[in-house]
Amino acid sequence: MEEKSRVLIIGATGRLGCHLAKFSLQHGHPTFILIRDSSLTDPNKVQKLNFLLTAGAILLKGSLEDEKSLMEAVKRVDVVICSIPSKQALDQKLLIQVIKESGCIKKFIPSEFGVDPDKIQISDLDHQFYSRKAEVRRLVEAEGIPYTYICCNLLMSYLLPWLAQPGLKVPPKDKVTIFGDGNAKAVFVKDIDVAAFTISAIDDPRTLNKTLYLRPPGNVYSMNELVAIWENKIAKKLEKIYVPEEELLKKIKETPYPDNMEMIFIYSAFVKGDHTYFNIEAAGVDGTQLYPHLKYTTVSEHLDTLL
Repeated sequence: MEEKSRVLIIGATGRLGCHLAKFSLQHGHPTFILIRDSSLTDPNKVQKLNFLLTAGAILLKGSLEDEKSLMEAVKRVDVVICSIPSKQALDQKLLIQVIKESGCIKKFIPSEFGVDPDKIQISDLDHQFYSRKAEVRRLVEAEGIPYTYICCNLLMSYLLPWLAQPGLKVPPKDKVTIFGDGNAKAVFVKDIDVAAFTISAIDDPRTLNKTLYLRPPGNVYSMNELVAIWENKIAKKLEKIYVPEEELLKKIKETPYPDNMEMIFIYSAFVKGDHTYFNIEAAGVDGTQLYPHLKYTTVSEHLDTLL
């Protein structure tokens, strides 16, 4: 039996990071987690740490700003997965330098876990949210570091629980706003499922130096389709208010940052179709085709939990 890669996870106290560490351990990978001293005094993070350590994770102290601790950690593993928040994407620069110098990493999975930053069509609106991720990609590629990029588009915990209605945090029961013509399709994947697909890709040569896209059947819907599903579940027709693209753009530009980011993500997904306008086979590999055995939560199943 082939030996499992040793895995370092940075950001293991985050929601997605904790799932990544858990699946890594469940799949038999020797799993190391890089932890800041400050995390050891945060009650929420300590609870996750205790769970992971009990499950067999090996704790290493350090941070993305500490070159010595990074080098010590990287030299102990074969694969590095970073799951820090997207806003902090450029904090991976020193890590990339260390991975290059170490020469021992056979795959790096940088912190992406969203829309493909090379396919985005709203780069003039996003306040460099995606350009930071694209910059990390170019650094990784320039250094010749073996990689896999994970593009899951939107996590189910964002936008879907309120049917992409700005200002709401629960699904509408009376009226719903539909942006554009409502036909552009978005993709939602539950974070625990993103972790399962990611860990499956670690030792898979088919994902080496490729982008792994997640577009699971049952998780790809337009706004019109989402509303129809929700109406069916609540047995009620909603009043529909259509907002043209120009009107949404005007509101985005009039709303100060960061308050306009939710509308920007809605515009990207449900108007421009940034999740689905391109063919996966021409751009990378399809996770649900590579790993058909993996079970995942569908959009309909998630909406059932909101009733």
